[in-house]
Amino acid sequence: MKYMMLNFRDEATAANMTEEEQMQEIQEYTAFLEYASQRATIVSGEAVHPTGTATTIRVRDGKTLTTDGPFAETREGLAGFYVIDCKDLDEAIEIASKIPVAREGSVEIRPVVVFE
Repeated sequence: MKYMMLNFRDEATAANMTEEEQMQEIQEYTAFLEYASQRATIVSGEAVHPTGTATTIRVRDGKTLTTDGPFAETREGLAGFYVIDCKDLDEAIEIASKIPVAREGSVEIRPVVVFE
């Protein structure tokens, strides 16, 4: 079963990290990826730029409308994601609990729809 793990964090916290804190976080993510790849298959994963770089689009009456920024104003923004193929939701929760951002932000887990 594939699960998408959406990683959310307070962007101000990330922006104010010292170089030492950034290096520590990189080490933590490296350790997480090693752990996760031993438990399940990592299908994909990426970090994304802050919400201020987002463009939101809507199509209404055949016209494409664009808005700079995210869909909603929130304190936590999407920082990145993983798609992990694991045996069930319990395993997905266990793996997601090891993502470093879960300690200060949140991880939303969603099953991926498989179209047949």
